[in-house]
Order: sequence, then C-alpha cells, then structure tokens
Amino acid sequence: MLFKLFILYKIIYNFAKKFPLPISKNFINQIRIPENNDWVVFILIGCLFLYIFMMNIIEREANLKDFLLQKYFDSSNNLPSWIITSCVITLTLAVLISQYVPVVPEYAAKLQILGYQMNKFGYSLTVVSLFYFVRTALGFLYYQSIGDGKKWSIFYFTSTKFNFILSILVIILCITHYYFPIDKSKAFLYYFNFFLFVFIFKVFFYLFHRNNILPQKWYYKFLYICTLQIAPLLMLWKLLFI
Repeated sequence: MLFKLFILYKIIYNFAKKFPLPISKNFINQIRIPENNDWVVFILIGCLFLYIFMMNIIEREANLKDFLLQKYFDSSNNLPSWIITSCVITLTLAVLISQYVPVVPEYAAKLQILGYQMNKFGYSLTVVSLFYFVRTALGFLYYQSIGDGKKWSIFYFTSTKFNFILSILVIILCITHYYFPIDKSKAFLYYFNFFLFVFIFKVFFYLFHRNNILPQKWYYKFLYICTLQIAPLLMLWKLLFI
C-alpha cells in the first residue's frame, strides 16, 4: 500500500514539473466583498426613534400636519424639539457627507479617544456639530446684540420645522446613496445642487416668513445672511473638502 502511494506521489510530482501551473500574479480574484453599511442602518433607525419620541412624548401625540402648521403662541416644549431636530440633521448630514471627505486631516487622525482613531464619519460628525454649534452661538449673540432677544425663541421654533423637513429628505438621500446602485461620483454634483437650492430657499424662507423672525431693518437682514449663513458654510466647506 505504501509503495503504491509512493508511485502515485512520483507521478504527480513529475507531472507538476513538466506542466507548471499559471503564475499567481496573472490570477484575478473575482470574488466581491460587499460593503458593510450596518452602521448607517443603526444611525437612521436611531434618528427615526428620536422623531417618534418627539412626536409622541414631547409634542403630545401630534400628527405631522399639526406639527408643521403649529403656531408659536400655541406651541410648547420648543427647546427639546429643536435640540432633537438639530441632532438628527447633524447625524444624517454627517452620514451622507462622510463618503465624499477626501481624507481625515493629520491633526484629527492623531486624536484618539479610548484607543479609537477618528475615521471619516467621526471627522464629518465633529465638523458638522461644530458648524451648528458656532452658528447657534452666533445667532444667539446676533439677536442679543441688536436688542431683539425675544425673537430668538421664535427663530429656533421656525428653524425646527425647516430642519425637520430637511432631515427627512436627507434620510431618503442616505438610503438611496448606500442601498441603491447609483454612480456615487456623479451623485455628488446632484447633492451639491440640491443643497445649494436648499440654502437659497432657506434664506427666502426666513426673510418672508409670517413669524417675522428676522429684524425689520434691511442692514440687519444683510448682516444675518453674511455672518450666520454664508460665513459658516464657507468654514464647513473648507474643513471638509479643502
């Protein structure tokens, strides 16, 4: 039995020497490893649960129509609703934008929290959070400096409705981006045009809103557009893409 195995081994050995296999560098692995986007699902589900909590608990089981058409003087719990919508729009924007951030800057990559290094999503979330924090702080100072501090609460009440609708649209964009076969390089141009339209619409929405959330004098309105809309967006663009 052992002799027969030895003969079989010699036959295979001599055959392998005469007819070598193709060189491994010419072999192309056609196996495709699918991208794991479970983290996107967890974040989006978490955002939806936040909105369910807001509508059922904070807004006292209000439906979507009543919430969007609600008047300021008939509303309550405006601050918690504003905080939740701000958190959701921050998370969803970071999820969408992170795919187009070219690289995490060296100063951010060196930061480690509990042994974890910041990735593109973490960097995007940090920058977008900083963007909203700075703009909120400047907005508060803006209303206080012009002696119209009472309008600040009306302003964030109105922005809550706007950010709520925008965040729903961004959630739809995130689902389309991560779970549908689209050309992501071409999609960036569509996203850019979409957010450009949102920016222009938002300016006119605030200027002509029935709540009169901006000061009456034109130079204060011009100051608002420059310092609280254009300047923070330029800072956001520079930190993410330049």
